[in-house]
Amino acid sequence: MVVQHNMQAANASRTLNITTDSQSKSTEKLSSGYKINRAADDAAGLSISEKMRKQIRGLTQASTNASDGVSSVQTAEGALTEVHDMLQRMNELAVQAANGTNSESDRDDIQNEISQLTQEIDRIASTTKFNETFLLKGDIGLKKMYISAHDAGLEGTLVQNTTRATFTMESLEAGEKYTIGGTQYTIGAKTKEEAAKALHLEDKHDENNEGKESEWSLTAGDTISIDGKTYTIVDGSTSDVANSKVTNGYLNNLIVAGSTLKYNGNEVTMFAQLATDGSGIDKANATLITASAAYNMVAIELKAASSVGATDGAADVDKSGDAYTWKERTVQQTNGVDTTDTKTISFSITKGFVNVQNALTLNLHVGADAAMSNKINVNIEAMNSKSIGINGLNVSDATGKAATYAIDAIADAIQRVSAQRAELGAIQNRLEHSIKNLDNVVENTEAAESRIRDTDMADQMVEYSKNNILQQAGQSMLAQANQATQGVMNLLQ
Repeated sequence: MVVQHNMQAANASRTLNITTDSQSKSTEKLSSGYKINRAADDAAGLSISEKMRKQIRGLTQASTNASDGVSSVQTAEGALTEVHDMLQRMNELAVQAANGTNSESDRDDIQNEISQLTQEIDRIASTTKFNETFLLKGDIGLKKMYISAHDAGLEGTLVQNTTRATFTMESLEAGEKYTIGGTQYTIGAKTKEEAAKALHLEDKHDENNEGKESEWSLTAGDTISIDGKTYTIVDGSTSDVANSKVTNGYLNNLIVAGSTLKYNGNEVTMFAQLATDGSGIDKANATLITASAAYNMVAIELKAASSVGATDGAADVDKSGDAYTWKERTVQQTNGVDTTDTKTISFSITKGFVNVQNALTLNLHVGADAAMSNKINVNIEAMNSKSIGINGLNVSDATGKAATYAIDAIADAIQRVSAQRAELGAIQNRLEHSIKNLDNVVENTEAAESRIRDTDMADQMVEYSKNNILQQAGQSMLAQANQATQGVMNLLQ
């Protein structure tokens, strides 16, 4: 029996200390809800869970970023809804102004409303913002935006690329009619040879004998209308004009400058006297013109129609000196056995332009990492009247042609706004899918992090109860071991 070393008490004390330490850890885990409260609890688990926490918190913020992006996109798209409504009203007004029943003062009143709507579009573009960021004003810097070319309602084909356009039409021959600027013009014949060609009587007319009795060789019995009166061709050398029967030779007396001829469904009018100013217009009939005059008019109309909204640089048709030029292209067309040549006229148009603000770019970060693939770019073009091509829109001219051309410009503006709204709608849908995906990843990552870091309360309560019992037992055994040395006192008495 010894006094210095009570090994039973020492062992009970050591075991009790272990139990107490375990009990303390169980209490900490139960009170905090975490089974890893310090690195010593699970070094590897702590490292893994901290990486997961970084991802969870980053993705949660990314989801918030995407939601903010949706809000900004909805703000811009909502403003463009009003711009669309105003453009539809402007289109309605332009169609009204294009009607010939309106006086010039009526068109002035219509112009007033169009001007007010244009100013409101500019105001919306300059004031719409989200979190102090202007959404529809564009960004710093200017770029050149080309205005779409238009065919001015002319019969033909218009094709275009970014900076140029080409309008192609069939060449005009004597006798043909062509509508330019709402007016129907007739191509006149300068000579009897041109008139014969227009009537498909080339084989019945000899240009070398023009002015002679043998100039015409229509078949006896043929009928031809001259200035509204129908004549029948007869053989011989005597004509019976009173009964509308004439010889080929007498046709020279009837077919003169200014005559209108009809044969077999074809019609042609000869010039009475062309204007001396080189305009190619008949003095007696302003709608009787040469083919060259028609081409000049076409070029002027193409330029006017394609310049609407191009306030920084009007459209132009290629020129040579003071005259418009065009290119002729011959296309072979086969019909049965016969082969004919059809000439086409091409007008090369340089598009007009305006200088507009660069597009605004919002880079939405929708991921927890720094990868650039986590960026969603939202591009919003400037949406003022200049940027959508209706700046300086005018419908108050006397003829209504300007209003007619404004209809095309407004249609282009509606298309631009539609394209921007469609892009914003597509981005919004993408962002909503991104939010759903982010929330899903966060949920599943949180579940994994919970399994590593969170306390299983049921298991830990079992551990706590066990340690609690062991602690009480240890305390009891330590008390018993300490009592063992009391026997020494009995020996010392």
